[in-house]
Amino acid sequence: MQNDATTAFEQHRAHLTRIAYGVLGSLGEAEDVVQEAWLRLQRTDADEIDDLRAWLTTVVGRLAMDALRRARLRRESYVGVWLP
Repeated sequence: MQNDATTAFEQHRAHLTRIAYGVLGSLGEAEDVVQEAWLRLQRTDADEIDDLRAWLTTVVGRLAMDALRRARLRRESYVGVWLP
């Protein structure tokens, strides 16, 4: 089943990268999100997933939104003297 999951994931990689890139606007960050989705798939029993493409799309979308939130928080936490 491991090889089947790998093959199925690779078939959806371009789709997942487009989703993550659309949210994040950075190819590097999008690839990181897709890689994290791959790791989560490895920790999950793939036999329990009814629709792999839908599951991966949901995971990548949520990971991308989380990454976007973290980036926003980093930008909002200014370190230094505030000017009047």
